[in-house]
Amino acid sequence: MDEIEDFSGKLNEAEFGDPQMNIPPELPVLPLRDIVIYPFMIVPLFVSRDLSIKAVDEALSQNRMILLVSQKDLDKEEPTQEDLYKVGTVAVIMRMLKLPDGRIRILIQGLSRARVESVVTGNDFIKASIVPIPEPLPPINSLEVEALVRNVRSLMERAANLGKNISPEVLAIIANLDDAGRLADLSASNLELKV
Repeated sequence: MDEIEDFSGKLNEAEFGDPQMNIPPELPVLPLRDIVIYPFMIVPLFVSRDLSIKAVDEALSQNRMILLVSQKDLDKEEPTQEDLYKVGTVAVIMRMLKLPDGRIRILIQGLSRARVESVVTGNDFIKASIVPIPEPLPPINSLEVEALVRNVRSLMERAANLGKNISPEVLAIIANLDDAGRLADLSASNLELKV
């Protein structure tokens, strides 16, 4: 029988309200193939590599935070520092489901970008020393920024009309989102771009 562990009710606004505040300097790493996770995204991920399952277990035994980093070479089973991009996203594991075939399905929420300073491999899982990258302050609503935001909204609607799989809910959020940085992340995450 599948075992579901739900951690979303344990989210603490003081702990996760400001993602920059409590991110530890070292985190277990979950290498990702062919996907980029951005801050504030909530995404389900299937985890099958033993190395990755152990990283998830370590995150759950600590503070539920894990570093998501895309791999450069998708075929590499045990990536090293050179095989990973230098910037990833710190995420919190909200839910975990153990599947009968040994894989796990996790629901994660991106918290903050982080720069990878160093990676330790050779253990049961990959661990990285990181430096969180603060989110830039939203730009003052200049005419240029407002024009760029309108242009992105228009292009996302056009992409949906041309057949891109963008849900009406995402389009509604895009239509009402004023933060240019979050608009860029949301748009990029819904265009299914290759890494």
